[in-house]
Amino acid sequence: MQTPVDATNTPAWATLAHLQSTLIDGPHVMRRWFDADPARAERFSLDAADLHVDLSKNLLTDEVRDALLELAEQTNVAARRDAMYSGEHINVTEDRAVLHTALRRPRTDSLTVDGQDAVADVHETLDKIYDFADTVRSGQWTGVTGKPIRTVVNVGIGGSDLGPVMAYEALKPYVKEGLECRFISNIDPTDATVKTADLDPETTLVIIASKTFTTLETLTNARCVRAWLLDGLVAAGAIDDTDEARSQAVAKHFVAVSTALDKVAEFGIDPINAFGFWSWVGGRYSVDSAVGTSLAVAIGPKGFEDFLAGFHAMDEHFATAEPARNVPLLMGLLNVWYTNFLGAHSHAVLPYAQYLHRFPAYLQQLTMESNGKSVRWDGTPVTSDTGEIFWGEPGTNGQHAFYQLIHQGTRLIPADFIAVANPAHPTTDGETDVHELFLSNFFAQTAALAFGKTADEVRAEGTAEEIVPARVFAGDRPTTSIMADELSPKVLGELIALYEHITFVQGVVWGIDSFDQWGVELGKKLALQIAPAVSGDDEALATQDSSTQGLVTWYREHRG
Repeated sequence: MQTPVDATNTPAWATLAHLQSTLIDGPHVMRRWFDADPARAERFSLDAADLHVDLSKNLLTDEVRDALLELAEQTNVAARRDAMYSGEHINVTEDRAVLHTALRRPRTDSLTVDGQDAVADVHETLDKIYDFADTVRSGQWTGVTGKPIRTVVNVGIGGSDLGPVMAYEALKPYVKEGLECRFISNIDPTDATVKTADLDPETTLVIIASKTFTTLETLTNARCVRAWLLDGLVAAGAIDDTDEARSQAVAKHFVAVSTALDKVAEFGIDPINAFGFWSWVGGRYSVDSAVGTSLAVAIGPKGFEDFLAGFHAMDEHFATAEPARNVPLLMGLLNVWYTNFLGAHSHAVLPYAQYLHRFPAYLQQLTMESNGKSVRWDGTPVTSDTGEIFWGEPGTNGQHAFYQLIHQGTRLIPADFIAVANPAHPTTDGETDVHELFLSNFFAQTAALAFGKTADEVRAEGTAEEIVPARVFAGDRPTTSIMADELSPKVLGELIALYEHITFVQGVVWGIDSFDQWGVELGKKLALQIAPAVSGDDEALATQDSSTQGLVTWYREHRG
């Protein structure tokens, strides 16, 4: 096992600490930087695949950038990246390779990992998924009564839900007409009940996504959906109320994303209709694997291929672009700069594209499950703060909610603004192009955050003196602007891969394993232990702490 470098003991860290102490030398520093350097925006604007990224409104100078790049070199980010790409077991606590990048490599590539050609395995599975998608989309795949599928219900949780639902919502303009996907994840019975309430069991196909086919939440929801579908078919007279008829219906209305073929068969799903993935794919990195089968059905094989091509384009950029022009490298290092040197605790992601309304939620799992760690990959404690709280909502909604905090609050909140030049639904309000009005807000907000408004500027507007302090904006609030021509499958793949690699860079600098999630497992394990007490087992209740005992007792007394 390679020992992680302690970033805090590197010369670059010391340089950054010095720069931090001298960087903000008074108010409106960004104004002065832009005034002194007319080429600043051009120098700090970069292209990665189809994304145009403007870093100029960050608290960034040439000296800071150079020191951050030295930090990356001194913490072996490039070597760790190459190890990941080549299939080394960099997920050390689970002794696994980390190969989500192999999911989108071209068919002509080859990569042997643990005795298997990972690329060949990926494309074998993709071919199976594409064939399945074509049969559903063409109407060839029918339910037990011979009707074509109109709704695909994806049952999963975590990465088996957040990725597919985010991508489906983002790419709705590309979804086949007459086809709809719904997503069930929460074990709260409300989720499954509401999502299936208005569906026709005869035209519904269910995809159960669970690698091990043992995930408590997923399998509980799967059984509930199975009962809903079968009971609905019986009630409608579509099938007989016999075990044989129910079994035949499950085989026609359920498929699986899993490698546990025995458990898939026990559920009633024909193992031939199971799409597998591999131990080297973590859940939050799996939307471009078989976990994305619902998306492949929705947008079709060609759309999914374009989606994968976007991932790969960003993978190639991260692997080959020179450090000073490497967008994920620089954005990851900037996040370290803000977290460890400028006191930022959270990071806002603000898409000015309504179809990306689930993107911040997706990034929450990607970033916080990956880098929310206090132990390095060799088992030693971390030597600096790690992780950021990622959050956000689409613009312009956020402008009328939390932007006040970003503009005038006491906490530094770096923000990523995302927009596209060409909307899916061009609209005019009279002679006003609504998308241009929308993007005017995008451009204005990053400028306002960067440059603020001085007291003299406020006074010049005729503001009463006693109100002036409330209307002053300090500025110097860092933002990154990310733009693309349109929100296509390829561009979405590029965006996801961009943040995957940003997250990776931060993890390497902090010396942590970004690919395990033991913190998730503890709560799930305890839930299984407490479940008997909730159901009425007094002996199990007696083993719990006094708070849990009191809460469970209150619940039992008030449950109708």
